[in-house]
Amino acid sequence: MTVDYKSTLNLPETAFAMKADLAKREPNWVKDWQENKLYQKIRQARAGRPQFILHDGPPYANGNIHIGHSVNKILKDIIIKSKTLAGFDAPYVPGWDCHGLPIELNVEKKFGKAGHKVSAKEFRQHCRDFAIGHVENQKADFQRLGVLGDWDNPYLTMNFQQEADIIRSLGKIAANGHLHQGLKPVHWCMDCGSALAEAEVEYEDKQSHAVDVAFAVQDVADFAKRANLANVPAAVDFVIWTTTPWTLPANQAVSLHPELIYVVVQATIEQQTRVLVLAQALYEATLARYQAEDIHVLAEVAGAAFEHVALQHPFYERTVPVIVGEHVTADAGTGAVHTAPGHGHDDFVVGKKYNLKVDNPVDNNGVFLPNTPLFAGMHVNKANEPIIETLKANNRLLAHVKIKHSYPHCWRHKTPIIFRATPQWFISMEQKGLRDAAMQAIDEVQWLPNWGKARIVSMMQGRPDWCISRQRTWGVPIALFVHKITGELHPQTIDLIEKVALEVEKAGIDAWWDMDAAVLLGAEAENYLKVTDTLDVWFDSGVTHSCVLTRPDLRYPADLYLEGSDQHRGWFQSSLLTALAANGDKPFKTVLTHGFTVDEKGHKMSKSLGNVVSPQDIMKTLGADIIRLWVAATDYSGEMSVSKVILERMSDAYRRIRNTMRFLLANLAGFDPAQHLVPTNDMLALDRWVVDKAAQVQTDIIAAYEAYEFHSIYHKLHNFCSLDLGSFYLDIIKDRQYTTQANSLARRSAQTALYHIIQALVRWCAPILSFTSHEIWQEIPQAGAESVFLTEWYQGLATLPEDDSQPMLTRAYWQQVMAVKTAVNKEIEEARTRKEVGSGLSAEVTLYVVPELKARLALLGDELRFVLITSSAKLSDQNGEGQATDVVGLNVKVTPSTHTKCVRCWHYRADVGSHAEHPEVCVRCVENVAGQGEVRHFA
Repeated sequence: MTVDYKSTLNLPETAFAMKADLAKREPNWVKDWQENKLYQKIRQARAGRPQFILHDGPPYANGNIHIGHSVNKILKDIIIKSKTLAGFDAPYVPGWDCHGLPIELNVEKKFGKAGHKVSAKEFRQHCRDFAIGHVENQKADFQRLGVLGDWDNPYLTMNFQQEADIIRSLGKIAANGHLHQGLKPVHWCMDCGSALAEAEVEYEDKQSHAVDVAFAVQDVADFAKRANLANVPAAVDFVIWTTTPWTLPANQAVSLHPELIYVVVQATIEQQTRVLVLAQALYEATLARYQAEDIHVLAEVAGAAFEHVALQHPFYERTVPVIVGEHVTADAGTGAVHTAPGHGHDDFVVGKKYNLKVDNPVDNNGVFLPNTPLFAGMHVNKANEPIIETLKANNRLLAHVKIKHSYPHCWRHKTPIIFRATPQWFISMEQKGLRDAAMQAIDEVQWLPNWGKARIVSMMQGRPDWCISRQRTWGVPIALFVHKITGELHPQTIDLIEKVALEVEKAGIDAWWDMDAAVLLGAEAENYLKVTDTLDVWFDSGVTHSCVLTRPDLRYPADLYLEGSDQHRGWFQSSLLTALAANGDKPFKTVLTHGFTVDEKGHKMSKSLGNVVSPQDIMKTLGADIIRLWVAATDYSGEMSVSKVILERMSDAYRRIRNTMRFLLANLAGFDPAQHLVPTNDMLALDRWVVDKAAQVQTDIIAAYEAYEFHSIYHKLHNFCSLDLGSFYLDIIKDRQYTTQANSLARRSAQTALYHIIQALVRWCAPILSFTSHEIWQEIPQAGAESVFLTEWYQGLATLPEDDSQPMLTRAYWQQVMAVKTAVNKEIEEARTRKEVGSGLSAEVTLYVVPELKARLALLGDELRFVLITSSAKLSDQNGEGQATDVVGLNVKVTPSTHTKCVRCWHYRADVGSHAEHPEVCVRCVENVAGQGEVRHFA
């Protein structure tokens, strides 16, 4: 009689495809989540639970998202989903930054400048339309990445309500005394025609003119007395070194450090005897630069001795004093600093101490004003050469070279900027102790990685007052009225702010521009000026804590802010300063930063280099889950290397994880947990071990999620799938799964373990491999909730008993068995290489072991062969036979089996053919096919 033994096997079966086809299938799942309102269902399921609030830093509504955006949004999504699985109510409200110059520039290209071809009001509407178009495009890409959130109700800084709330935040800051107007040097972009915030400035190399300029002492006798010189020189010069000759027309002083030692030195320079004042630490290098000869040091004097010495400006009929300041260093130059309070922050600060004039002879476009002697009408970029020629003609130039150095550039135009003093609105760092409050708040915040704290501390310590005014059309207005004569704010400013905000709620920022001051101020209107400046967009995004976190369904302060490491000087600072200035409390408890994306060689992404990785392209080819897995697998605390090659390798890793999931699902065929779930105490020892192992891994994975160490999760997940499952447990149970009777304890015990594991595994993966986890969830027998994202961490993983009264129910026992199996596998592989055996089942092994190990392995009885996946496994005392292994006390001998192969289980057994009705199979298989069924005790 011929029997179809294949039909007697419990072969794996699942609809979970081997080929993921993510690129094609993911968009359908996105659509499904939206139509079924998955995010809203999650909110309902978590209502009333403790909240976890991650506040979204708004990307700018301009252009397509890039790989850096993808990293940021995926990291946030991983955190939100993991917190949801941990039982928190973790809403995610995405947002966009919508005002500002980049949008203006794009609109100008199409419609012309505001007030020219289009009115300012029409221009603002075009800007609004432009921004909303890009918001919709970016939103679609973020959703395509699998990011769940309140996409129907995002926050936009251009929403009328939010524009009104931004104005209210300004009012609170003014009411608390942090706002002031002043003439101060600010970063100024000549291309933008506007002041820039610190975060809008980047440093790039620039070639500049470096000049050494002599300032002549007017009263040489007084100087000699201060320097304790016996003889009065004919002339003395203080020498400054600068890389911005164009700022010399605005010079008002020369600064020395009060405690630095300066030398009065006589030298011959170009056949002319000169007496110069130089820092002692720098004079030798300086004179070498001048190719000086016959050098004689006449005196050594502390800088403070020369305070108030009168000097002659090098080309104007202007007397400038020597002043002293702590900002002067002996790192480079001459130790004397050219001081122009209208063109530098340090100069402004020290100039204020000495009541120096804040002179800015340069207009908005970088051109010297018409009343500037010698250089009127010249652009600053073209004035350096004429100024240098003037210095040379006046015998004031001691050296001139061109150098390459780091210099501030506009982050939009990539062009060098200038410092120029203009009337601007500032949030003061000192006026009401804002800097001290910020430093204290920084101490109270958790910074991850921990170097983030030192980074923001150094920035906060040295930062100047925050210039919040911009001279733009598309922005939230600084809705203030100032007195025409005194410059003071209207005494009812706070009430006026609220009245303006109420109008802005109805009509947006146009309400301010359309508003007649008389409507608010009545007869007083003729005494007040309506401010026309707009707010820095960093103020817009900085106050989102007050505009968004105060919603009824959210909470202030946020538990977490998460952005790129560049935001220590951007959004983290603007958020912290505005929160403290407006509310007196920090807006976040923890700040987490991630690094920038670079290519596999560490180079920045650049279109010219051709190394840009488009997330849109990757989603169309490999799928979003591959990007998500790469983000999770990469240590985001530093630079994140990405390329198509790296993502393809990640795709290989994904397939290994997917194949494990598929094996688990396929071997749950015919399993109904309501009927077939085996109680823990009745499960086989190996099955209890693997469930315990999963429980250990889950503990580690949950801890890693809580610590935001996602790359650790990837490695733990990969190792569990590859080593604990793939190379050990799943390999062993195949025989039991396939060959024992369908409803036997041996099979149901294994299926119970697989069920527990897939229930846990799908949750571990859900925050990272969101689409794949969604797909898996549909295939789990009676999975439970509608979606894996509506569940919490799996609680069904039973651990092994803590005592060792049952050796086979201890972790140490199976760890030792795993080591033995690995050693045996190695010997079988070597025998296969020598072509002595084929598969492991064609081999018979003898283990020569020391007594203790022999006793432990003997507990498995005949099931040792199933663990080792060989047709026969014998234990023998160690007697020098066999091949030594890495396991202490274990030698192994591998020999080919001489028995017949069972056509059903493929084991080579002596009893194949011993049953007349089933001559092709072994006795064990006969029992499983025609008898009561095989009994397994351990494995």
